[in-house]
Amino acid sequence: MTFEQALARLEEIVSRIETGDAGLEESLRLFEEGVALARLCRAQLDRAEARIRVLVEGPGGELLEHEFTAAPERRETSEDEGQ
Repeated sequence: MTFEQALARLEEIVSRIETGDAGLEESLRLFEEGVALARLCRAQLDRAEARIRVLVEGPGGELLEHEFTAAPERRETSEDEGQ
């Protein structure tokens, strides 16, 4: 299953659960399927990230290749809100 297919199915599952039309057993089955799909998507994203390399310009103008590392997400704190 491709990333796009898994994501589309995951969106269908979320929509179905949010409507409240599914019974308890179906909701649990959908939830379990959704967790498996989320793990699949995460694994595919991790593999893609491992393949990405960043080119940066060195001091002499030459291109240097570096491993890509995602910047940690910045979380706002109550202190940030007051500034």
